[in-house]
Amino acid sequence: MLEARDITVRFDERNVLDRVSITVADGEVVALLGPSGAGKSTLLRVIAGLLVADAGTVSLDGVDITRMASHRRNIGLVFQDEQLFPHLTVAGNVGFGLRMQRTPRAEVTERVQDLLALVGLTGFGDRKVGALSGGEAKRVALARSLAPRPRVLLLDEPLTGLDRDLHDRLATDLAALLRSTGTSALLVTHDRDEAAAIADRTIMLAS
Repeated sequence: MLEARDITVRFDERNVLDRVSITVADGEVVALLGPSGAGKSTLLRVIAGLLVADAGTVSLDGVDITRMASHRRNIGLVFQDEQLFPHLTVAGNVGFGLRMQRTPRAEVTERVQDLLALVGLTGFGDRKVGALSGGEAKRVALARSLAPRPRVLLLDEPLTGLDRDLHDRLATDLAALLRSTGTSALLVTHDRDEAAAIADRTIMLAS
């Protein structure tokens, strides 16, 4: 369903990625595991269309999207630091992608309420994102990425910075959420336990 083939990325004459290939099947959750500097986040940026690879192709459902603009790929991305919009409420953040798609207001409201319930934040819609805890902010970022119903969800170490107990609880919740929504996902992590808790399959990326 998602295929990145022979991806090569060079920075300052150094190959960060050297002919790396990866596939994610429909509804599958794959963890990309490896040390810092192995190119995990770089590969996600190539797939998302935020970085142009020096060589290789990316295809989705059999369509070559290598040169397609990022906003047209129908690929969601959850960043390590959430990157929530501080001037918007929780509901405003979650519904942002839907509004960019010119979704009718009533449909946006319903979808936002459904997603907040799904991530355990019912009643949080009017809150300012600056008042959220770390775990709540990560749930909002996840809900925002799922709102436009992306074909694939990319997660770049989404549980970083949480204490261990909260991390483990959110890992369990994230695994359940991805499966309940049937979302295909590629998760970048350096944590073997996190990969085992969330993913159906793990790929090692060496530095």
